[in-house]
Amino acid sequence: MSPIARLTASIMLPLLISACVSAPAPQRPVPKPAPRPTPAIVVPVPKPAAPKPLPAQNSAQAPAQLEAELHEIWRAFPGKTGIAVQRIDGQWVTGKRLGEWFPQQSVSKMWVAMTILDQVDSGRLRLDQTVRIGMNDLAVFHQPIRERVVANGAIEESISSLLEQAITASDNTANDSLLRTAGGPAAVRNFIERKQLGKIRFGPGERLLQSQIAGMSWQQEYSLGRRFYTARADLPYERRKASLDAYLADPIDGAAPDAIAGALSRLARGELLSPASTRLLLAMMERTKSGPNRLKSGVPAGWRFGHKTGTGQQLESVSTGYNDIGIMTAPDGTRYAVVVMISSTTAPVPDRMAMMQAVSRTVAAHHR
Repeated sequence: MSPIARLTASIMLPLLISACVSAPAPQRPVPKPAPRPTPAIVVPVPKPAAPKPLPAQNSAQAPAQLEAELHEIWRAFPGKTGIAVQRIDGQWVTGKRLGEWFPQQSVSKMWVAMTILDQVDSGRLRLDQTVRIGMNDLAVFHQPIRERVVANGAIEESISSLLEQAITASDNTANDSLLRTAGGPAAVRNFIERKQLGKIRFGPGERLLQSQIAGMSWQQEYSLGRRFYTARADLPYERRKASLDAYLADPIDGAAPDAIAGALSRLARGELLSPASTRLLLAMMERTKSGPNRLKSGVPAGWRFGHKTGTGQQLESVSTGYNDIGIMTAPDGTRYAVVVMISSTTAPVPDRMAMMQAVSRTVAAHHR
């Protein structure tokens, strides 16, 4: 047999034999050795780049040029003036005499309105709830509501209507009626303290406040006609001046410009009242009719502005408590709280207005 034949036979013979017997029991598969883990590939991670400085509008520092121009406006104006500008959605506040006391006058109507709306939010009051206003509830100075009260002997007004008249028209009787409804000056002071508004005082109400400033004791007959003015004019000059000087030195209704700017900022951010009450008050501020030639006149077209004015008494050439506070909203939505408080000045009204307009115009000019 040839070698090839012998090789073929040796291969085929075992195969033929295995075909004639049963297959062996299946063997358990031998596990394959686990593959070695692939070594991790280490990619070097570069250190993060140093963060770029935020724009001045978002940083904790006000724009330097804004500060410089506000200083020049403040320096050139005669009298004691406080200015505060705060970027509501940012971190900075700037101004002059930020933490000093200034008489608020009707600026304080803001705290009465907030106290009322806080009680509406808590369910203690309703906006459609009515308040009776009689002859003994009339106040002093600006009070358009007085004519209806005198004509009818008494009227009933909703809380919503009184808020509108107190904020948009600065009606003193409407404001005092709200103050009485809220629980008096103690309720407003409690709101200011509870909400931690800072260096803000609240006085005794319009009638007692204005009488004290003039060196008088309040009598209800002063609410009619020009009787308050006549009684005040009959006082000795020295008495009036001593009372006014004492008020300016330590105003019972005083507030610091930076505290007011902070309160306006917190109101705008929705931190003091419910969303509905916040919207209501901000909308009323934008409908304000008083002081159209103060801060508002310097706000550029395309911006929104809501504000509240305050105007104090005058003795000879000295005017006191000439104020305007508000919220400026740029077309891109950026908001600024702007506060200008004039404690006392001999500047005529057009100059006071021009100074306030310069402040709001400067804020807008440095918005980026």
